[in-house]
Amino acid sequence: MRETPLSNCERQFLLKAIEEKKRLDGRQTYDYRNIKITFGTDYGCCVVDVGKTRVLAQVSCELVAPKDNRPTEGIMFINLELSPMASPAFESGRQSELHVTLNRLLERCLRNSKCLDTESLCVVSGEKVWKIRIDVHVLNHDGNIMDAASIAAITALCHFRRPDVGIQGEEVTIYTPEERDLIPLSIYHMPVSVSFSFFQQGTFLLVDPCEREERVMDGLLVIAMNKHREICSIQSSGGIMLLKEQVLRCNKIASVKVCEITELINKALENDRKVKKEGGKFGFAESMAKERITALKSEIAPVEMIDIEEKAEDIICRTGAPCDTVPSPVVRAPGTGQVGEGLQNAWGLDEVEEEEEEEDDIEQGGPEKQPESETITSKKGDVVVISDSEEEEVVILHQGVEVKDFREEMSSGQKQATSASKKKKKKRKLAH
Repeated sequence: MRETPLSNCERQFLLKAIEEKKRLDGRQTYDYRNIKITFGTDYGCCVVDVGKTRVLAQVSCELVAPKDNRPTEGIMFINLELSPMASPAFESGRQSELHVTLNRLLERCLRNSKCLDTESLCVVSGEKVWKIRIDVHVLNHDGNIMDAASIAAITALCHFRRPDVGIQGEEVTIYTPEERDLIPLSIYHMPVSVSFSFFQQGTFLLVDPCEREERVMDGLLVIAMNKHREICSIQSSGGIMLLKEQVLRCNKIASVKVCEITELINKALENDRKVKKEGGKFGFAESMAKERITALKSEIAPVEMIDIEEKAEDIICRTGAPCDTVPSPVVRAPGTGQVGEGLQNAWGLDEVEEEEEEEDDIEQGGPEKQPESETITSKKGDVVVISDSEEEEVVILHQGVEVKDFREEMSSGQKQATSASKKKKKKRKLAH
């Protein structure tokens, strides 16, 4: 699958930003992305993250026969894999031009620079030597694979331990880690490559280009160097002509970056060695940040505790003091009680008004005289009030109260009820 080409707008935007000395991720011209080095549980396993570019390096060893022209030297083999998992542009089972170029650069950076003492890998001259194999897998591609692969490869070599070997006559014995301690490799120096991308025929220069910047660059310069400022390999590609001053400037920048990366590798190796010695937890699982998803997780709301007493006093002053006195209950009618001033009951008032309007339209004369209700006094002194309503009879029993006083104390609600019932009676008579 081919890469998706950039549109003209994207290309012009990237080039315009580079002219203004600005980059997409906010870096400066000579800044590297964040570099993270993580070791696995086994010796020789290393993962390097340069920004979003992730590379895994694994070192292994086996006893093989040496080469005929070098019978006393071991063998170092480097294999680079570009899997489709890293980018859709990579195809499995087919070596692309990028694959071949990166593999050659790694071999020149590590094997041709003689960073590993191959004579120390000899077991029996001309018969048995150690073959060190470095497998580099690109897990994610976001530009500058060469720098990430070189850092991962040299770090894995420094982290690797080979088993000890015993020779008795012609018999070669390989001891397990339980029988004898593992032996580290003899490494002379640590070469690290630094990539420089050029734009507009070498006018502008960037360090550690990302994937989009690599698409619009005109040329690439890769310098492999160790912390002693010794150039291990150098290669220019892209078809642009570089001046001597440009190469010397890149050399100075590479010397500074290589020293910083070498110091980072040494610190990572020391930390891993310290954790293993103390018996702590190590490996990829421990290095990854643990994120838990729970249903009861809630964010803590920040509370300001500054001048809280003054704010409380202001709130109390604004609201005012609460009322200490409670109003006395008001008796509206015998047998009822109410505290405070309530609203008047408006239930059925609209119907009464409509009935009155209809009676006014039908009747021409004045309102008829309402017969007074009859009162009966029982022998025991109780007052019985009997209304002339056919629908209901209102009987009020009250001791020690005369009829006149009782009439005066009749509630307005009862009077309204009796008047409404009388009006309904009149309406029925008129209908007949």
